[in-house]
Amino acid sequence: MSDRGWGADVRAAVFCSVGLFGLVLFIDWAGGTLTPARIGLWAPLSALLYLVLHPVRVTAGPGWLAVRGLGRRKHVCTNLLTAVRHREGVAARLVLCDSLGNRVELDPRVLVDNPLLLHRLDTGARAAREAGLLRTGCAELRRLTERADGAAAKAVFEASDLH
Repeated sequence: MSDRGWGADVRAAVFCSVGLFGLVLFIDWAGGTLTPARIGLWAPLSALLYLVLHPVRVTAGPGWLAVRGLGRRKHVCTNLLTAVRHREGVAARLVLCDSLGNRVELDPRVLVDNPLLLHRLDTGARAAREAGLLRTGCAELRRLTERADGAAAKAVFEASDLH
């Protein structure tokens, strides 16, 4: 997510969906077209916007990483990882697959912004690599770790006015 935190992202999703609902109701009211049927149309549209904007929550522990969204929770065993892929595009995604058939997708910025999550993932990935399970994705994890280290170093320099 961002340095604001997960709760702030949830509040932003709520604000955007309620803001849209209020705006379209105001426009309908100002145009004289506000009816209960139109309210029934705009409410689900606003709820859909919230579902799209609702952030996922990423948690990790020894040997596992979980991604929880609305109504779903997926997890992988990090010490059983078989593949790590980085998908580029409009929204970059990190895809983790384990030997049990589990698969999760998450925004790599979540890991860069949360070094403890990245450390848990890296520790599990090292165990998987040593066991011979992780064959693809070592370079992606190394780049992600270097990116997080660079972001942390930059934050230290900025905090100490050395930039």
